[in-house]
Formats: sequence, structure tokens, C-alpha cells
Amino acid sequence: MREIVKGLWDEHPIFRQLLGMCPTLAVTTSAINGLSMGLAVVFVLFFSSLVVSVMKKIVPHQVRIAIYTVIIATFVTIVDIFLKANFPQISRALGPYVPLIIVNCIILGRCEAFASKHSIGKSLRDALGMGIGFSWGLFLLGAIREIFGARTLLGIQILPQNYDRLIVMILPAGAFLVLGFLVAIMNQIEAKAKK
Repeated sequence: MREIVKGLWDEHPIFRQLLGMCPTLAVTTSAINGLSMGLAVVFVLFFSSLVVSVMKKIVPHQVRIAIYTVIIATFVTIVDIFLKANFPQISRALGPYVPLIIVNCIILGRCEAFASKHSIGKSLRDALGMGIGFSWGLFLLGAIREIFGARTLLGIQILPQNYDRLIVMILPAGAFLVLGFLVAIMNQIEAKAKK
């Protein structure tokens, strides 16, 4: 259970480790984009960790990173094709950031640092925890930016029409602002919890 919980808070990939910043900042213009990217990462991380954990004893140490990259690329290709075939609008919105999951440091890092050194069960729990943590982080960032930048949440109007939209929220600068505030809030919560 510890492996799942640590990815949700203690070792949160976005707010604690500041990993995967490229998709975090680029695709979170809306909650649905954040959630979609998060689910794609959960799928890739889960199955990559499974394969790496199963193959860890037969992969030569010298080529492990290259092999892990090929494994990850296989699952990213599956996600990319699935999105293009079934959710073309989301696929277009996420654009080149789905293929960039291949080099996402969360996935490669978890495969190298955890799945290659632990049992299958532990590796899968770690992958779920980190993936779900990444997903809720992306969803939260996207939701905040969408609410204040477009007055909607998941396409449903939340704020009144007379609310003056904060256009900066749907621009790249908005991603940095919201991320900074959320990291500060998490640090404040953590500091209070330690007292």
C-alpha cells in the first residue's frame, strides 16, 4: 500500500519531484486534456513497469535504458493510435505531447529506479500510485486553468458569463503561475503537518 500512497502525496511526481513538466505545463489548458494525458501516462507506466519488472534479470545492464525506452515506446504507440482512432479531438489537443511520453522522466525514472529492482506486485503498485498522482495533478492544474480562463469545467459553464476571464490562465504563463501556487500550497500543508 505504501507504494501507491507515496505517489499520491509524499513523492508526488508534479508537486514534489517536479517531474514531467513538459506535458504538465503544455496540455493542462483544460481539465479534460489534463485527465486524458494523465490516463495515458497511467497506462504506459503500468504496462512498462510490468514488462521491465518481468524482464529485469534478462536485460543486460549496459543496454537497459535503450531496452526500457523501446518498451515504453511500444505502449506509447498503442496509446497514440488508440486516441487517434477513438478520440481524435483529444488526440489533436494533446498533439505531440503523447509521443513525448516516451522520454517522460517519470516513466523512465520509475522503470529504472523501481521496476527494475523490485517484484512485479510492488512495481505495479508503484506505477499506479505515481500514475494516479500524476493524473490528479494534471487534472487539478487543468481544472483551475479552465475555470478561470474559460469559465468552464469539463466544458460545462461554472462561472457566470459576466465574470471577466483571466486569459493568462489559458496561456503558458498561466501554467507556471498555477503550478507555482499549487507547489507552495502543498509545501505549506506539509510544513503544518510536520508541526
